[in-house]
Amino acid sequence: MLDAAIKAITQMFSPPFRKILLKSAGIALLLIVVAALGLHRVLIWFTESGQAWLETTLGPNATTPLWVLSWILSIAAALGIIAGSIFLMPAVTGLLASFFADEVAEEVERRYYPGDPPGHALPVVPAAFQGIRTALLAVLVYLVALPSLLFAGIGAVIFFLATAFLLSREYFELAAMRFHSPTEARQARKANQRTVFIAGLFVAAFVSVPILNLATPLFATAFMVHMHKRLAGRPSSLRPGGAEK
Repeated sequence: MLDAAIKAITQMFSPPFRKILLKSAGIALLLIVVAALGLHRVLIWFTESGQAWLETTLGPNATTPLWVLSWILSIAAALGIIAGSIFLMPAVTGLLASFFADEVAEEVERRYYPGDPPGHALPVVPAAFQGIRTALLAVLVYLVALPSLLFAGIGAVIFFLATAFLLSREYFELAAMRFHSPTEARQARKANQRTVFIAGLFVAAFVSVPILNLATPLFATAFMVHMHKRLAGRPSSLRPGGAEK
């Protein structure tokens, strides 16, 4: 597993991967900026509307305290946007993976597995559906896990494990669907769920590093292509109904 991670990281510096990285990082930044601007406008509107209502309710004597409160809320909003960007990164990378997985996988297969039958690119619609489903599931799981962040240490661990669980599902199934139907890919992931989850810890560690996490679709896809190839070498591990020993 460590060898697969090293190979994935090493290949990220190759010219074909750099081209994909520029595209995926650019789209990821654009999506995050748009989401952050939308959140900022909502928070500003909420703050201004609330301040106007309180001034009308409490009278002119409350202007100074309300100005201080508004200033505090503005700082909180800025911090919230930063936190929200970090929160959204796994969902954004999960969405982008569906669009760049085949390009990355083809490069990995061409370099490391030239003698194996190549995988087949996913049709656009199923790939987009897979990415959107994972992004929405990520947001849902993180909303459920959000209260745990109030408990600093435990919350960070829960968030990390949730990220590993979600991204391992997405990237392994994308790699597997180049050789199997979506149903068979899910069955293969479930049959090897322990190994896939442990691999997801590597992906979660990668996505936790600011700036570097913009390259998550490249690293995670390449990494899971290696993992799928290795599991495919175990006779029963990728057969529907197979299970880890």
